[in-house]
Amino acid sequence: MTILDAVLFLPLIGFLLLLMIPKSNPNLSRIAALVISLLIFVISLGLAGSFSGALPEGFAFVHDSEWVSSPPIRYHVGIDGLSLWLVILTTLLTPISVLASWKHIDHRVKEFFAFLILLEFGLIGVFVSLDLFLFYVFWEIGLVPMYFLIGIWGHERRIYAAVKFFLYTFAGSVLMLAAIIYLYDRAGTFDYAQIQSMLQSGRLALSSQAEMLLFLAFFIAFAIKVPLFPLHTWLPDAHVEAPTAGSIMLASVMLKMGTYGLVRFCLPLFPNAAHKSAHWIIGLAVIGILYGALVALVQPNMKKLVAYSSVSHLGFVVLGVFSFTQQGLDGAVYQMLNHGISTGALFLLVGYLYERRHSLEISAYGGVATPAPNLAIVFLIATLASIGLPMLNNFVGEYLVLQGASYTSFSATVFAAVGVILSACYMLWLYQRTFYGKASESLSHHMPDLSGREWAAILPLLLLMVWMGSYTQTFMPAISAQNARILDLSKERVAQTPPSQRAVREVANAR
Repeated sequence: MTILDAVLFLPLIGFLLLLMIPKSNPNLSRIAALVISLLIFVISLGLAGSFSGALPEGFAFVHDSEWVSSPPIRYHVGIDGLSLWLVILTTLLTPISVLASWKHIDHRVKEFFAFLILLEFGLIGVFVSLDLFLFYVFWEIGLVPMYFLIGIWGHERRIYAAVKFFLYTFAGSVLMLAAIIYLYDRAGTFDYAQIQSMLQSGRLALSSQAEMLLFLAFFIAFAIKVPLFPLHTWLPDAHVEAPTAGSIMLASVMLKMGTYGLVRFCLPLFPNAAHKSAHWIIGLAVIGILYGALVALVQPNMKKLVAYSSVSHLGFVVLGVFSFTQQGLDGAVYQMLNHGISTGALFLLVGYLYERRHSLEISAYGGVATPAPNLAIVFLIATLASIGLPMLNNFVGEYLVLQGASYTSFSATVFAAVGVILSACYMLWLYQRTFYGKASESLSHHMPDLSGREWAAILPLLLLMVWMGSYTQTFMPAISAQNARILDLSKERVAQTPPSQRAVREVANAR
């Protein structure tokens, strides 16, 4: 039993405990959910305190034991520099989501918080699984509570959004499951480390066609979850209809399941196919950056605007991943964390506005800074972080991505940089229309400033925006060490291919 086991299974225990609370006592459900989620977060900090990025095997807190004897499915979990901070991001945002839902959720309260804690269990499991079948199980577990969070506690078109979200994600999952079964048939194991070792040593050889098909099966599942253009259409509907907590967890953590999968599985297991596909994936990433930013510019709905900004920002992550450079990959992983903090804060603040005005239309606001100056200041900080102001978190990730991508495709980098400019346009325009101008009489009477509970939820995110933008080395050493391992593994496999296919990779490494 390790700390990681406790962090993983405490949410499941918390889910079962919440189901036992009487429906007649909703306040007890709220308090229990907050206590459970805070306990998990505090314990998860022990992962960072005990973690060493210099471990030779690359994973810490490993627990490997038999789960199913035939076929051989193992409970094999562990963390490295790639998954460490994503686990802690998940445990941090869960209690924040509980606080965000404290007053807004007033029906089926017990079930809501139970599903929220179950979602945490599924998300953590995705980031720590080192068995491919176990990874798939947790991938599907995370899908179920989010479906109910949107479908039961969402807004007017919640059923449509929930079903669309489920069908898109499940369709990609089926492809990934087929690829996992094929790998098991060839390797005789679901164990990630063993399959990787067999591929490296040549004991498991995949033809070019088989590797490409396997890569595409994994890639499509992850691209839907990112979401990468043109597989993004489920996201705006899901965000608009989801409750505030659902939007926070969806944008901040659940989308990272896709980008995490690209780095964890697509690059190390199928490097040749990844390099062959890099040019069109980079093209899709740049299109997503520009398309998401341009559509965000014309959105009348605040949640849709922030949702399309996620399409744009996560395009930067995909661009960094497929640059195959240390800087690009470091920036991509760091941007996963940055996006989780800044966009999670934006959805939280939009939720605050919705609780006061019961409208997501930008036209329903204006002059909010007059009756609620603290809310205006906090929203401005989150806005500046989102557009990548230096000394705030998004700047570091975007800069590293653009630097790494410039070594591989300078023209793509130029177009991607335009997305940074457009992000300033749509975010500052949103802020100007919402918080400046003369406040209407009705708005002034329904716009109280931040309460103590609301400060408690948003303050940790504001502090992290500054910390991650100013003290990057708190997080980056563990990330860089693991990314270097992934790039080295990819380089060894690609080195066995003809020189013409290695040209881009060698130029990038030379830089």
